[in-house]
Amino acid sequence: MFVLIIGGSGSGKSEYAEQRLLEADGGHKIYLATMQPFGQEGAERIARHRKLRAGKGFATVECADHIETLSLAENTDVLLEDLSNLLSNEMFSPAGRGMDCLDVIKHGLQALIHQTKNLVIVTNQVDSDGCDWDGEMAAFVRLLGELNRFLASLADEVIEVVAGIPLTIKIDEKEVRT
Repeated sequence: MFVLIIGGSGSGKSEYAEQRLLEADGGHKIYLATMQPFGQEGAERIARHRKLRAGKGFATVECADHIETLSLAENTDVLLEDLSNLLSNEMFSPAGRGMDCLDVIKHGLQALIHQTKNLVIVTNQVDSDGCDWDGEMAAFVRLLGELNRFLASLADEVIEVVAGIPLTIKIDEKEVRT
């Protein structure tokens, strides 16, 4: 099973994604954390997410960039939280690849799909807010939109979470991996 969860900030998408993976029939569960703790706000957000998943059986693996180098045991269940942080890290952090990161991220995500039994990827909906971005932010929004479309085409399910309510965008029962 590969489920793409999309939503705005504070929509409840992370909590929904965790629940979906906990309900999966797989085994070892990994929380693939992509956020780098920049400043107090970032550290508080990471602490909040760790507290929310405490006692749920997740092992945390930090992977802020270079997802293509990740190697996991076969048939692992993975929650990737989240795609926008991964892209931002690749584009803007010194360890990242810069503006030409799209193909390598796609390659890494495809490898992740093939390594996992159940995969849930959380991503942000940032391209429908009506803002007219320019420069690096416009490039980020464009690339995140392209990654979201790419993953949606591969996903068994695409769910948008709005105000805590999951809305099914795509379900392909013939293609759902078991």
